[in-house]
Amino acid sequence: MKEKGKKLVKVICMIICLSLVNFIPVMADNTITDLETEADFAEDTTYSVLRGNNLNFGTTTVKKLASNKVLVSGITQCHHNCATVYLNLYLERKVNGTYSTYKNWTFTASNVSNLTKDITVIVPKGYYYRVRGYHAAKDGSKESVRTVTKGVLVK
Repeated sequence: MKEKGKKLVKVICMIICLSLVNFIPVMADNTITDLETEADFAEDTTYSVLRGNNLNFGTTTVKKLASNKVLVSGITQCHHNCATVYLNLYLERKVNGTYSTYKNWTFTASNVSNLTKDITVIVPKGYYYRVRGYHAAKDGSKESVRTVTKGVLVK
């Protein structure tokens, strides 16, 4: 009878331990690397390497606005009015040491020399966020560049 009681206590302890695993919160990876900054703002600008006829540069920015809000910005700048100007923005979140897309937007404009967008996004706090951009201009030939900011901690 004593052994049955001990066995029962062990089983109950095991059940309690396993059930507690579900209540332990997952914490964000706040380890800062070369891909992150301690600042509340990060920006990246890439000029067209080809020194092409259409695309001049692309810029992306991420800015912490509050403990749960970021501003995502992007610019595609051309040398002249182009038939089509492209701007794709990808807000990425760092989870378990890896960045992956959290939200994304695609914009195009016709017969303009630039395309600029600012987007305010509500985000879960406790993570690093960065912005990746694709910038392109088409007026006959299509020229493109890519940008990526450093990560900004939102807490």
